[in-house]
Amino acid sequence: MSTGTTPALVASTKRADVVGPLLAHADAQRPLVWSRRGDGLVGIGEVLRLEFSGPERMRDAAAAWREVASAATVTDGVQVSGSGLVAFGTFAFSAESEARSVLIVPRTIVGRHGSTTFVTRIRRADEPDDDARLTASRRFGDEFRISLSAGEETADGYIDHVGQAIDRIASGALSKVVLARELSGHVPAGADLRRVITDLALGYPDCWTFAVDGLIGSSPETLVRVEAGTVGARVLAGTASRGVNAEADQKAALALVTSTKDQDEHQFAVRSAVESLRPHTRHLATSEVPFALKLPNLWHLATDLEGAIDGGASSIDLIDAMHPTAAVAGSPREEAVALIAELEPFDRGRYSGPVGWVDASGDGEWAIALRCAQVDEDGDVTAYAGCGIVVDSDPAAELAETRMKFRPIVDAFG
Repeated sequence: MSTGTTPALVASTKRADVVGPLLAHADAQRPLVWSRRGDGLVGIGEVLRLEFSGPERMRDAAAAWREVASAATVTDGVQVSGSGLVAFGTFAFSAESEARSVLIVPRTIVGRHGSTTFVTRIRRADEPDDDARLTASRRFGDEFRISLSAGEETADGYIDHVGQAIDRIASGALSKVVLARELSGHVPAGADLRRVITDLALGYPDCWTFAVDGLIGSSPETLVRVEAGTVGARVLAGTASRGVNAEADQKAALALVTSTKDQDEHQFAVRSAVESLRPHTRHLATSEVPFALKLPNLWHLATDLEGAIDGGASSIDLIDAMHPTAAVAGSPREEAVALIAELEPFDRGRYSGPVGWVDASGDGEWAIALRCAQVDEDGDVTAYAGCGIVVDSDPAAELAETRMKFRPIVDAFG
């Protein structure tokens, strides 16, 4: 962890008349965004950045954020989800990853929650109080389109690695493993990344659309949502393509909910989430049966969880307990993570790690970073997609599923 001395921050939230889309206020090259169904947060500037790595990265982040929050002076005249002192965060999937895990506190946050729009200004206590007007929204830059091509894991390589994973599962070494592959490309200098984020937000309004430290995506999977002592989560595992017409679409959904392979994969993920959350909750309820969640290009098997937090755990404590879920790693967890490291020929970075935000009380919203791409400062783009592999998996079908899962990010960029 690299935090230095804990700074004393001063945060003030007030109602505001912000007209138009929140994204118009985001930085074109360094956007900080959390959005769903028109609500969300846009961060501008950076007053504090905390970086973490290694196996204790989330535990270190939870401790560091408690120190920052306890030293902060917060005036919140709005009192809605996302108001007050907030940090945006993204964490690497693996403890061995070279990608840094970060918490970023912006200087300004423009937020919208239902009919309430607000602005939060954050500064260090030793800085002058600057209550300047909110920077006017900025027109989007020129349109751009790029192509994404195979990265280190080729299509043939992926099929081979899925086959090896199936053999390992058949031997009894584990029950499920999630294997991913990547695509790569490059955005032109000065590209306005808000265009990509807008495409994702409009195309996938029921997903969490995010941009944190270059990680951009639109995830359907809520890792945890903590508010006023209550925790919620949504587990997704099991996937099918949407049908070409209404009749075919309903048949696809029915086939998914009656598929033994997909139901088995889903139950691994649900058990993983329940086992991780139960020690931190007094009551934990789940959907009686998985339901089919409809997205623009896919059906997913989904189960919702909700419980009452016991022991004062923050949202970062809970993502630490839950990550990596069986939905992005496999089962048993340790064996699956080891097999991923063995078979995937690349560093996942922050793909399939937690991404979201946390406030001064520890409440927050975190998704699993899926349907996403990392945009580096030099403009290099790496997109990711993965599938859950079980003993009945077919390598060619899993490759086809990754193509479906790549579609949101490939369409947004190209």
